[in-house]
This record gives sequence, structure tokens and C-alpha cells, in this order.
Amino acid sequence: MASRPLCRKSYESEAVSVYPPFQRITDSVILPKKKMGRHFGDLARIRHIITYSLSPFEQKAFANYFSKGIPNVWRRFSSQVFKVAPPFIVTYVTYTWGNHVHQQGKRKVAADYENDV
Repeated sequence: MASRPLCRKSYESEAVSVYPPFQRITDSVILPKKKMGRHFGDLARIRHIITYSLSPFEQKAFANYFSKGIPNVWRRFSSQVFKVAPPFIVTYVTYTWGNHVHQQGKRKVAADYENDV
């Protein structure tokens, strides 16, 4: 079997590998050792679903944080506050009213003890 070159030159003179991703181990190629077990993200094998992702090194961590992020938080808050706040307000008022009535009920009435000896 004739030995294959490690790389070939393309028209733009960039090095391009000619080996497929899964190849035989030869003397000229050293493949990384396999680790036992699976990583957490590779526990299940899901077929026919294609996912795309961008490397975290290619992303900006705080892109448009102030120009789009804060106005978006305000928009979402203001759209939901009138749906969420009324039950909390009613609950708070009922709770404070109940505590006030309970404290009044625990007091002694001075008129009941005027004639005690």
C-alpha cells in the first residue's frame, strides 16, 4: 500500500488534511487516546436531529447589554407587573388586617375588671 501524504496544497496554498475523521492508525499518525465512559452531554445518542452552536470563544459575553438588555428587562417587567402584583397586594393587606384584629382580640377590656376586689 502506498503511503498517503499528510496534507496537500489547495489552490489558495493552505494546508488541507486528506485523512477522513475515522482512519486507520499508522506509524505516521498518532490519534488521541480514548477515555473510558461518556461525558455528561454525550449520554444519549439522538439521531436525525441537527443542532448548531457557536463556540463560546467566538461570542461576546455582554453584547448589547446596555443598549438592548436593560430596555428589554423594563419592557418585560412592565408588561407583567399588573398581572402579578395585585394578588400579592391583596394577600399583604389581608395578612396585616388579620394580624391587627388578632392583636385587638388579645387585649383585656379594662371595663370588665373595674369591680374586682
